[in-house]
Amino acid sequence: MKESEKINRREFLRLSAMGAGGAALAQLPFTSYAGSGEEVRLTILHTNDWHSRLEPFPMDGSKYQGQGGAALRAKLIQQIRSEEKNVLLLDAGDIVQGTPYYNLFGGEPEIRLMNEMKYDACTIGNHDFDNGLDGLASMVNNAQFPFLSANYNFDNTVLAGKTSASKVFEFDHVRIGVFGLGIKPDELIGAKQFGDTIYMDAIEKAHSTAVFLKQEARCDLVICLSHLGYKYNEKKYSDVQLAQESENIDLILGGHTHTFFDFPLSFSNKKNKLVTVNQVGWAGLRLGRIDYHFFGRKNNKLYKKSPIRI
Repeated sequence: MKESEKINRREFLRLSAMGAGGAALAQLPFTSYAGSGEEVRLTILHTNDWHSRLEPFPMDGSKYQGQGGAALRAKLIQQIRSEEKNVLLLDAGDIVQGTPYYNLFGGEPEIRLMNEMKYDACTIGNHDFDNGLDGLASMVNNAQFPFLSANYNFDNTVLAGKTSASKVFEFDHVRIGVFGLGIKPDELIGAKQFGDTIYMDAIEKAHSTAVFLKQEARCDLVICLSHLGYKYNEKKYSDVQLAQESENIDLILGGHTHTFFDFPLSFSNKKNKLVTVNQVGWAGLRLGRIDYHFFGRKNNKLYKKSPIRI
């Protein structure tokens, strides 16, 4: 999508009051409520929809002139890693398509840069299919991090066995489960590009995967990398709907709608627990940052951070 929606502070406060049914994230105190246990801090950095924007926007008087670029992002990530012990770097899809770099090199420089930045995982956006399954397979083969997709079945394609539904990361005995979701292909992915990939209902697969991560894999935090989009007026799956219909997801890092959030938002799920949703626009103009502090493993508090302009 070309239009970018910005969530400002007023909208943040309004949606938090309506969707969360409680205090805004900014009001969460930086204190332990577990009573005991060693504190573990986790910094989650995330991007989405950077669409082959390897270089900053040109100095041509445009809205984003001089902003973005992979080199500045890499420097910022390196700086944060030097300051924080536990860092998880994630992407919510549409890595490619948008500049001549993709037309000329088919995603190779984008993946190499993500390798250099040491991404931990990503999900698959609709534009990541633009060169067909062979093109996507080339990107996956070059990546030193997993492509996660719980609702795309690639068993009958060249990608068979090369992606995973989810992955568990462990930081000082705190277990973090991450899984990915993609859009329904008939919306924006051509039949030729999608090939023999099998689409599975996003909400159903999100539920079953989150149950597995929370209950069987014993994860303390479950993160969904979603390329569904933040919200829509028409009837189709979105991050807002996913948050409200979920039971075991703690954090949704979204993409697809190119929505700039000034603050993460929170919504009540079916168990009346808060699910945090965030997205950082497009073109690598922002780096999302969210910090969690864990106390006694099973108890955590989100120590909210705003997206960082690049």
